[in-house]
Amino acid sequence: MKALPVAHDKAASRLSSISAAVLLGGASSRMGTDKARLTHEGMSYAGRIANLLGNFFETVYLVGGEAPVDAQGQRIVDEEGPRSPLRGLVSVLEAADSERVLLVATDMPLITAELVLALVAWPEADVVLPRTDYGLQPLCAIYQRKSVLPCARRALEENRLSLMGLLDDLQVSVLGGDELLKVDPLGRALLNVNTPEDRTRLDQNQHE
Repeated sequence: MKALPVAHDKAASRLSSISAAVLLGGASSRMGTDKARLTHEGMSYAGRIANLLGNFFETVYLVGGEAPVDAQGQRIVDEEGPRSPLRGLVSVLEAADSERVLLVATDMPLITAELVLALVAWPEADVVLPRTDYGLQPLCAIYQRKSVLPCARRALEENRLSLMGLLDDLQVSVLGGDELLKVDPLGRALLNVNTPEDRTRLDQNQHE
């Protein structure tokens, strides 16, 4: 995995070459329900993310599970087989006609415009993604269609389903440290809501 240097802000000139996708979840074993349909401040998680992405990208895909009614976008059904983030990534890269795709998981309802634009502006690579204290975040990342799709397809065929493992075969550009802090000073934009406890903390802190 090879990291790339920092570049100047080029978000405005790059938006037209990128489409976006919300990776819808199923009945998560840890949450016990479909996370896409959970709500925060009056909107479903998937709806919040799709609405935000729609402000910047001409095409927003909804891939994987069933989309709630307030999530606006072009529906993509996963190919047959066990559902996984890698299968969702392959499905959207197969369907997209853009050079790059920003993939965001439905359990990141606090993603912000500032983070989205920072990723778009970051130096291009096969994968552009943030790194928090918990590590790399491949479920909020920009994937280069031409280079990533063959690797992702091969990994899926070989039942190597880890997105982290996929990164080992690709060139990555990482937004982290002080640069990530500038666009996410509270450290919340990449919060993963995976359990009922996570959801309770999110709801309790929504007015802070």
